[in-house]
Amino acid sequence: MADDLTVNPHPAHQDGMDMAENEPGLFGMEPVKPSNSAAYRVLARKYRPSHFGDLIGQEAMVRTLTNAFAAGRIPQAWMLTGVRGVGKTTTARIVARALNYRNADGSGGPTTALETLGIDCQAIIDGRHIDVMEIDAASNNGVDNVRQITDAVRYAPVSARYKVYIIDEVHMLSGAAFNAFLKTLEEPPPHAKFILATTEIRKVPVTILSRCQRFDLKRVDAGVLVEHLTRICAAEGVNAETEALVAIARAAEGSVRDSLSILDQAITHAEGTVSAADVRDMLGLADRARVVGLFESVMRGDMQAALAELRAQYDFGADPVVILNDLAEFTHLVTRLKLVADAAKDPALTQVERTQGADFASKLSIRALARVWQMLVRGIAEVKLSDRPLAASEMVLVRLAHAADLPTPDEALRILKEAGGSAPVPRSAIGQTAGPGAASRGVSAGPSRPVLAHSNAGSALLQQPPVAASNPAPALPKVASFADIVALASQNRDVSLKVALERDVRLVSFEQGRIELAIATGGSSQLATNLSRRLKEWTGQTWMVAVSAVPQGETAQPTLREQKEAEIRKREGEAARHPAVQAVLSQFPGARIVEVRDPRAVAAAEAEAEALTATGSPARDAIIEGGDVLPGEENAASDDIDF
Repeated sequence: MADDLTVNPHPAHQDGMDMAENEPGLFGMEPVKPSNSAAYRVLARKYRPSHFGDLIGQEAMVRTLTNAFAAGRIPQAWMLTGVRGVGKTTTARIVARALNYRNADGSGGPTTALETLGIDCQAIIDGRHIDVMEIDAASNNGVDNVRQITDAVRYAPVSARYKVYIIDEVHMLSGAAFNAFLKTLEEPPPHAKFILATTEIRKVPVTILSRCQRFDLKRVDAGVLVEHLTRICAAEGVNAETEALVAIARAAEGSVRDSLSILDQAITHAEGTVSAADVRDMLGLADRARVVGLFESVMRGDMQAALAELRAQYDFGADPVVILNDLAEFTHLVTRLKLVADAAKDPALTQVERTQGADFASKLSIRALARVWQMLVRGIAEVKLSDRPLAASEMVLVRLAHAADLPTPDEALRILKEAGGSAPVPRSAIGQTAGPGAASRGVSAGPSRPVLAHSNAGSALLQQPPVAASNPAPALPKVASFADIVALASQNRDVSLKVALERDVRLVSFEQGRIELAIATGGSSQLATNLSRRLKEWTGQTWMVAVSAVPQGETAQPTLREQKEAEIRKREGEAARHPAVQAVLSQFPGARIVEVRDPRAVAAAEAEAEALTATGSPARDAIIEGGDVLPGEENAASDDIDF
């Protein structure tokens, strides 16, 4: 591959250099010898693929193009899209070679077997063939530029089989230019082919995409990049540590060109064997082993060690944002190792990541890892916006360390349930540092934050007995049911909370100090938080209010409003079945029951009214809309029915 690409594309330029060496110096001075730096080519150009066999990481596209050329199903236009450095322009040149391939004797046709150079191949590879035109749409984005293409495309190629137009960054064309290009792109002359490339496929109009055969070039996997870099180092005679190549592959983020550019810089930087330390120093990366150590300190809650390690990496030259990104990446790795059995086989992992990551995966729960991930994602955004990134990063680690041993909401509910529903001890009473008189107050010395003890059975908060109160607290309302909570909201004139409890809450379970509920469609997501806070204010007790899905096979209770509506429908049904009501409804077509009232409730509300007596069925009044009372029916109906 290297032999095919290192042929000097400009022999005339070489002849000029030879002549310059033989020219005498001016005024008898020593002639200036030309520099050899002009002959050097960077690795990204020197090892640029020249045929489909050299392309890495794009097997699906290569297979499709190979089958298309073999079957003679060659479209008039291709659209190549992908991130930087994955081979869009390189693929376009290889396709141009395949279209115009001819043997030395002029025989042959379009083919993907390009291992041997044809007549036009070297000129196409070098980008100097007269019939293969590479156009930069960023600087040729107007209607006039497209008009030049549409005017020139009518003429036959000069020496090749096809006239090929490679339009790079095609999304930069203006709207009018795209419209002017539509007809030519859909029905070009038989001798013309178009290859469009872009990194912003969403900016290309769908009318253009529908006229092209599209290929999405994916990012190259880090393991594939490491193997590719290893082969290039061997070809260049450069010694490089595997860990250094892994760091380069990660920094390239799937871009082959970026990886080769970084490797080129690392070779110059190292002046010998390329080590992982050289790459980290050059790119400002954090040591992966030290990142793992930082992760361990944070998850253990050792703030002194975590902050010291962060400062050491910062002093070494690592960017705080990069350190947090590496922590987030390692958190993701631990999660994958916990869920995917083959994740440890990734060749891009270092030995430290593979062994330590598996150890953390066996000890940490998915909920804990998900919580760390969410806090890191938010923290990274904060650090990027901060004027003091190191201080912001330290505060992120502080939050992580203090949250590492806190229980998740469902774990807290389970802890409370196992503790018999007693309210948790306030944070100020847990793990306080002992001071003068601490023993007399019943507070023992301990760490300055809550401590979580891990066991195989789960997690349990190490709580201390509450401090005995010197003065008895005033009597607070007792809550024995969910209806009591609604009544309490009414008594405290919290109308919005009362309405939400009646309308949006489906009760799953109720215990003293703990409520599980499901929110009806349209309910506020902050309802549980607001209810917990208000209950704390009203009862003086901490309530755990959790929103949870209804377990499979079980059903949540209907909302209070739904229960009330069901009761109303039941009463209306019973009233409609009463003989007197049926007689009235039959005599007055269109009449309907609008309300059913319990006379006992009416009597309680109207203290001055006389007690109602029940006759026959349970005493209820039915108010019927429509018409007057039938003659002779007043006394018969007045006992049970109001009109």
